[in-house]
Amino acid sequence: MEIKLSEHFTYKKLLKFVLPSIVMMIFTSIYSVVDGLFVSNYAGKTALASINLIFPFLMGISALGFMIGTGGSAIVGKTLGEGKREEANEYFSLLVYVTVIFGVVLTIVGIIFLPSVARLLGARGELLENCIMYGRVTFISMPAFMLQNVFQSFFVTAEKPKLGLAVIITAGVTNMVLDLLFVGILGYGLLGAAVATVCGELIGGLFPIAYFARKNASLLKLGKTHFNKSVLIKTCVNGSSELMTNLSSSVVNALYNIQLMKIAGENGVAAYGTIMYVNFIFVAIFIGYSIGSAPIISFHYGAGNHDELKNMFKKSISLVAMWGVGIAVLAQILALPLSKVFVGYDRELLAMTENGFRIYCLVYLINGFNIFASSFFTALNNGIVSAIISFMRTLVFQIGAILILPVLFGINGVWGAIIAAELLTLCITVFFFIRQKKRYHYI
Repeated sequence: MEIKLSEHFTYKKLLKFVLPSIVMMIFTSIYSVVDGLFVSNYAGKTALASINLIFPFLMGISALGFMIGTGGSAIVGKTLGEGKREEANEYFSLLVYVTVIFGVVLTIVGIIFLPSVARLLGARGELLENCIMYGRVTFISMPAFMLQNVFQSFFVTAEKPKLGLAVIITAGVTNMVLDLLFVGILGYGLLGAAVATVCGELIGGLFPIAYFARKNASLLKLGKTHFNKSVLIKTCVNGSSELMTNLSSSVVNALYNIQLMKIAGENGVAAYGTIMYVNFIFVAIFIGYSIGSAPIISFHYGAGNHDELKNMFKKSISLVAMWGVGIAVLAQILALPLSKVFVGYDRELLAMTENGFRIYCLVYLINGFNIFASSFFTALNNGIVSAIISFMRTLVFQIGAILILPVLFGINGVWGAIIAAELLTLCITVFFFIRQKKRYHYI
């Protein structure tokens, strides 16, 4: 039996409801990691560095999908909680159509400016050629990738998280099988990895359109709509934190790469890329939980159910705390084995990667609270507070840390910058949790 948003959530029921979103994010991360794994082992560290160098730009372009998905699902979820299902479907349809239009426009812009961006990031010679080739091929599926990110949130709002998981698994398995074929067996290298990514993203973005466009058993359906300026503005405000997170992450990751190129050269960029691939998997637990729980929070906020908001807040903080300790311990245990999987062929690079990861993974004790806080306030339709938390976390504090700490501690300062940034953000998070409790009654 499907769990309804309107129900009271025990720990068991909450975990059952959010599990598909958590697995979905982990699986999304895994199939992104597979690209790096095959490229590193079959095409070498220069090809791996190429992906790592241009990846922040690709993610920056795709940030629109995250913004519309999280910001829009908060509005749609609240509207459903108010009992206005027809309006909710109109808003949902409008946001999907807007994603398609802007996805195409941003893809064209991205392809045009890709070479200039790659040069700005420090790519030269073979590294530059690889960046341009990989980027332009993967831009083919950029609109579909944006839609995939939008539907990840809306599948949960539609009370169909398991279907969303099935879509992501299908897309991911397609990507991984084609990675094995194109990169591992046929030896197409970076081009093969790019084509595999495109195929997976097309499935992840286009299948949900086919599902929601026809009559279905979910709360949502694509259909006729009309332009609604206020809904679009509110979506952008609500989702501004996720937009800020992705844009800022792109800028910060580029800055990390620039600092590492100065300190350790190509090895530093390859080591950081490996750490980021593994980080995607661990942090996906926090992100997946935030995506899965947000529609519940939005629904009960719209319904004026303060008791359930208190219940969700208490249980969420407890779960994030437990997972943070567990993930940090697990990451320490797996630091060497995971590093070997990616760069075991190069002793110097392996040592650098293991050391960096052991420092970096301490951040899991902290960052789950900040990720949840940003999502929590987005779900409450308070995009301003959510954006402030994300802006300080992903841009201001990280830029300050990555510019200052390497001067004091060298390459270890690069690995530890994220910890300093998340600690400072935690102070902001606690401040807003206390400041906003009377307004939303979650404590």
